[in-house]
Amino acid sequence: MPAPLNLFKAALKRGETQIGYWLNLGDANAAELVGTAGFDWLVLDGEHAPYDLKTIREQLVALETSSSHPVVRIPIGADWIIKQVLDVGCQTVLVPMVESADAARALAAACRYPPDGVRGMGGAGSRVTQFSALADYVTTANDQICLLVQVETRAGVTALDEILAVKGVDGVFIGPADLSADMGYPGNSAAPEVAETIKDCLARIKAAGKAPGILGLSDSAIEQYREFGAQFLAVGIDSVTLARTVRAHAARWKC
Repeated sequence: MPAPLNLFKAALKRGETQIGYWLNLGDANAAELVGTAGFDWLVLDGEHAPYDLKTIREQLVALETSSSHPVVRIPIGADWIIKQVLDVGCQTVLVPMVESADAARALAAACRYPPDGVRGMGGAGSRVTQFSALADYVTTANDQICLLVQVETRAGVTALDEILAVKGVDGVFIGPADLSADMGYPGNSAAPEVAETIKDCLARIKAAGKAPGILGLSDSAIEQYREFGAQFLAVGIDSVTLARTVRAHAARWKC
C-alpha cells in the first residue's frame, strides 16, 4: 500500500481556499474537540506551545478520524526534528523563520527520501508506515509531503522570490507578528507599512504558483488577508478563544 493521499496539499494545488485554526493548548482532548469543528486544517504549534514529540504524536492520533488536516509547526528548521515528526505521521510541516533559498532547499531535502532528499529511512517501525503495513510507503511518500515555510522577517521578504523558486516548497506562510516586530511595529501588524508588505508578499507567492498563507486574529484582519489573496488562512487560536470566552463569562456573571 502507498502513502496516504495528502488531501490538504492536493487542495492547495487546485487553488482551493483552506480555512484553518491554531492548536496551542498542547492537549489531545482539546485537539480532538477542535477536530470536530470542520476546519480544513489545524496547526499543532510546536514552536510557541507546550509540545514535544510525544504530544504531537498523541494529537495526530486524536485527529486521525477528523476531516481537518494536521499541520505540524516545528520549533526550528532542523533535519532531526523534521525526520521525527514525519515518522510519527505528519504529512505537512510548517517551518518558522526561513530567510534564504539555501535554507528552503535544505528543508525540502529533509522532507524527502533519497534520491530526492536526505530523510532517514527509519520508518519501518513507526506510526507513519502503520508499523510496516504500508509496504510502498518509502517509494510514494515524497509526493505526499507538503512543506510550508514561514517568511516573517525583512530578510525573508527580501529573499522571497528566491525562496519561491525552490522546488519542494509548496506554500509560504507570512508571519504577521514577527514581521511587524522586525519592521519596527511590535504588536501592530495592522500598521500601513506592514499591511502593504503582507499584501505584496501574498501576491508574489500566488504569482509564483505557490500557496500563500497567514493567520488572522480579528475579523478585520481575516477579511483583509482574504482580500489580499491568502489561500490557507488560519482564523484563530484555541487558547485565545478559550481565554476570551471564560473571561467574558466571568465578567458577565461575577458580582
